Order: sequence, then C-alpha cells, then structure tokens
Amino acid sequence: MSNLDILLITPPSRLDVYQTLSNDYAAIEPPVWSMLIAKYLSKLNYNVEILDAEAENFTHEQTAESIANKNPKLAVFVIYGQQPSASTQCMPAGTKTCNKLKLITDGQIKTLVMGTHASALPKRTLKEEPYDFVCQGEGPITISNLIDVIKKNKKDYDKVPGLWYRDKDNDIKSTIRSEMFDNLDLQLPGQDWNFLDMSKYKAHNWHTFGRLETRGKYASLQTSLGCPFKCTFCCINAPFERNTIRFWSAKHIFNQIKTLVEDYGIFNIKIPDEMFVLNPKQVTEICDEIISSGYGKDLNFWAYARIDTLDDNVMLEKMIKSGFKWLGLGIESSNPNVRDGVVKGRFTNYDIEGVVKKVRDMGFNVGANYIFGLPEDNRDSMNETLELALRINSEWANFYSAMAYPGSQLYPLAQKNKWDLPDDKGGPGWIGYSQHSYDTLPLRTNHLKASEVLEFRDRAFDTYFNDNNYLSMIKNKFGVDTQKHISKMSEHKLKRKHQFEDVNY
Repeated sequence: MSNLDILLITPPSRLDVYQTLSNDYAAIEPPVWSMLIAKYLSKLNYNVEILDAEAENFTHEQTAESIANKNPKLAVFVIYGQQPSASTQCMPAGTKTCNKLKLITDGQIKTLVMGTHASALPKRTLKEEPYDFVCQGEGPITISNLIDVIKKNKKDYDKVPGLWYRDKDNDIKSTIRSEMFDNLDLQLPGQDWNFLDMSKYKAHNWHTFGRLETRGKYASLQTSLGCPFKCTFCCINAPFERNTIRFWSAKHIFNQIKTLVEDYGIFNIKIPDEMFVLNPKQVTEICDEIISSGYGKDLNFWAYARIDTLDDNVMLEKMIKSGFKWLGLGIESSNPNVRDGVVKGRFTNYDIEGVVKKVRDMGFNVGANYIFGLPEDNRDSMNETLELALRINSEWANFYSAMAYPGSQLYPLAQKNKWDLPDDKGGPGWIGYSQHSYDTLPLRTNHLKASEVLEFRDRAFDTYFNDNNYLSMIKNKFGVDTQKHISKMSEHKLKRKHQFEDVNY
C-alpha cells in the first residue's frame, strides 16, 4: 500500500472547454485551492501531493493511470476553473477521469469531489457522478476528517463535517456543514508552491501584452475568500455558508509575493479574488509592503474590481506604484434596466465611462467584462453594450453569454421559467456551461433564444478584436507584435453546435 494519504487532482478540461484557443491563448492556471489545502494538510503531517493534469497536458486516461500508480488512500478531485463561475464546465473532465480510474483499479481508491459546482448540487453530484464522496464547503476540514476515518478502516462518515456519502443501505446521507475559517493567516496559511513545477504555468495572453514572451513567469495568488455581494448570475459563494469576505493579512500576502519573486523569478501575478479592491486598508497595506521592497517596478499584477469600488484614489495610486497594471472591471451591460434585473450595481453609463477613463489615465490597463443574454436583454440592449465596449476601447474585453450556473440565483429562475438548461434531459450536460465549447448552451432571455444570444456574443467578439480603433490603440501602446498576436487570435473561429446541427434553442 502506498504511503500517500491524499492526492489532490486537477483533471484535464482545457481542450473541451476552450477548443482551439486552449493551445496558444488560454492560460494554464496554478490550482490555487489545491495548494491551499495541500499546505493545510501537510502542516497536520498528512502525506499529500498535487496532480495537475492540465499543467502536465495529460489525457483522461493518463491522469487515471497516474492516480492509480500513486495509489493514494483518498483521491480528491478539486473542480475549479479559471474564474469562480467556471467549476461546472470542468465537471465532465473529472467524471471521465474518475470513471477510468474506477475501471482500472476496480474501485479500490476512494474518491471525493469538491468545488463550487459540487457544493451547489451535492446530492445530485453524488447521485449522478462516479465519486464515493462529495464535499460541501471549503474542504480542508472535511478532507482531514475523512482521511482519518479511511486510515482507521472505519465507516464513521457521519462524523465527518461537510460530507455527502452513501450508507450501508446505499442511501444518500449528509452531515452538518463544516465551519468556515475566520483567521485565514492561522487556519489556512497560504499556498505552497513547492507542490508544483511552476515552469509549467502561463499567463493569459493579454496579461503580458507588450511582453508576450514572459507568459511562463506566472502565478495566481489568493488574498481573500468569498464575496459580500449577491449578483444574480454569480455562484462564487456556493462553497461558503454565507455571503461574506475574509482576508489574509497584508504581511502574509507580501510574504507570498516575496517567495514568488525571489524563489521562482515570477512577476506576472493574477489576484483571482472576486473583489480585491473592496478593502482599501488591506490593499494599501499590501502596496506599502511592495513599495518598501522595491519589487513594484518589475511586477505585473491584475485584479478584479467593480465600477463602484474605485473611488479611493490614494489606494489606486499606490496600486500603480506596486505593479498593478491591469484591472478586470465587471461592467456586464450598458443598459441599467438589464443590470438592475440581476442585482448589479446601479451605476449610470456616464459613471462607467468616467471611471474607466479615470483608471486608464492613472496608468491602469483595463480588461472589461460584458455579459450578453441577461434575462431582460434584447437585441437593442445587447447592441448598446457592444457600442459601449467599442467606445470604451479597453485594452482587453471579455464577452460572455449569460449562464444560469448551479449555485447562482439564475439557476432556479431558469428552472421556474422552464428555460432550457444544459443539464436538462437531452441537453449537452455540464460542458454546455462552458463559454467557449462546441456544446455551449447559454441562457435564453425574455426576448431572445439561446442560439441568438450566442450568435451575437461570437459576432461581438469578432467585431471588437478586428476593430481598427482597437488595433491601432494596441499597436501604439504595446507594439506591432502584440497587434499581430491579436489578429492571429481572432482568426480562430469557435465551432458551435447550432452552426452545424439542428437545435431547438
């Protein structure tokens, strides 16, 4: 029997999720949650490893074989994507890998699945997927308690918090939720980079515009957990008990940055927190540490923000001095009625353009996020959003189709309205929640079919990234090589099911 207690697994999803964009344009993200859990478990003296099949470029078969060869007492499938709403689209890869693992090991290795999707639909996940257990919640406490039960060769699963399991009669049971950590510095003491080969990760292409050759010097660093907002389309809080946000201390975060810079030579750093700028005191303290260290001139951070969280100019100026070069701004829709319909900030169009201009004048690059197909969207409102994007002309733009992700408020709304969902009978399944897959099935609106929304989204992407004003701005700001890179990227046309097959949506 192997001495390995726990293997934390990122199954291979990129090809199915991103199609041809997976080769040269999509990022390869370090598995943040696996690193957090691995450090937690190792400090409790468990023997733990991480298997990142994405970074290894493994197939499902190779991943299953690697798990079998390592023969852990517990194989934990950690299903998160590159942003908080991307867990669902990664479920099929975990399912394929787990099925193959069960086949080649005759089910001898116990398996647990965790992530945003599993926490949103724990009973359904255990009922429909091949895993032995489902974790509902953050994970570390559930995993440590479960491995203790397994090592004792007992089946006291009812004593493991946050666990869904089958009893001796094959009935599905669940336990009380695990308590959330309050003191992150003490209870969940950061990411352990030693578990990974950091040379195998690469940044999003736009993150390194002007220095595309540096994409390999990349890491993703979590500075908080959760979000206090309740945007209807978001499922970020599914693993947590409540809508709240908890922070690691500025000193702790700086020490993580120091490790990345000095031990790994990494300077392109993503902050994946949904709301990094929500706590100006914490952000300012982090920036003060970076400025004092002298690292700021070399670092290239990007972080998420909302239009209505960027009033503190002192904080923003310190961010610029600290190497924060990119802000990912959630604009979503130009139309205030559409935004209000999904509990989004009530900022006017003037505020949107004014705030974007302010932060760009200060020196930030902007990656603007837009959503087409929110419940009140029609062709006119989606055109307004595209026109806003073209006027803003930000350095990058993400165009999304609205998705009723499990764990979001849109999911029960869609079910109530009897709108087609990817996981309905006859649908494409969880892969249909991917923004870029062949089987993408977005949410329909009160006025448009799902296929019409997706067609508009894809056309908007082509319009934006082939716009002469945009390409000229890119050339002037980042150089001709970056302009050529974008033009080559826009040649990739995503294949969509509705383009090749008869569909009813």
